Amino acid sequence: MSLIARGITVDLGRSRILHDIDFAAHSGAVTCIVGPNGSGKTTLLRALTGEIGYSGTVTLEGTDIAAAPPWRLAERRGVLPQATALAFPFNVIEVVRLGLTDHRDAPRAAQALARVGLQGYGTRYYQELSGGEKQRVQLARVLAQIGTPVGPEGPRWLFLDEPVSALDIGHQLQVIRIARDFARAGGGVVAVMHDLNLTAMVADSVCVLSHGRKLAHGGPAEVLTDATLSAVYRCTLRVGAAPPPGMPYILPHMAAEAADRA
Repeated sequence: MSLIARGITVDLGRSRILHDIDFAAHSGAVTCIVGPNGSGKTTLLRALTGEIGYSGTVTLEGTDIAAAPPWRLAERRGVLPQATALAFPFNVIEVVRLGLTDHRDAPRAAQALARVGLQGYGTRYYQELSGGEKQRVQLARVLAQIGTPVGPEGPRWLFLDEPVSALDIGHQLQVIRIARDFARAGGGVVAVMHDLNLTAMVADSVCVLSHGRKLAHGGPAEVLTDATLSAVYRCTLRVGAAPPPGMPYILPHMAAEAADRA
């Protein structure tokens, strides 16, 4: 079961944003897309979900997404964008219920809020929340939409665009655990990420983009190397190197282990 993209090319106006990209992700795994600003990460994710036009083919579990009606895609995959603006004074539970195909399924919305640590927030107005809280509400909306990682029609998918960008380290780890649990239960996860440490923690495979081209795709240890990262980000980077004596540094994977023991 998989997501397969072949020859994805995207032009916006006179500019070519993506150049003939082949991409694959599998259910039961987390696939992360990384690269510097402007490398085409969000554009690739939007092409994979059918939100923008593209040349090439994208199939999700054998279905060509270009030929599938939007309601059918919504049953199979949920999409978390970088940011969502709401013009009307919805409260939190109303925003989460936007993801439901059956609006009588109120327990599912409440359960999704609890999964992102926002139980008790249902009656608060969305516009009054912090940026990180809004991001978690939107994740709850996507989780309510998808429900379980595997349904009668097969694996379901989460497409996440920078899902931890506005979050503190504790809530970043919470989202990482949600993604990993979803994949371990049989679903598929494709996530655009900026934090390379968190990418190394969560990813089963990593796709590296540079200037709209795929530079590397493979396991984290294979892809996240000194040479690849230094070339992509145009600065000298060393993987696994300790800082100078006396300089503190944070290990997110150790924080995750501590949280798991709590």
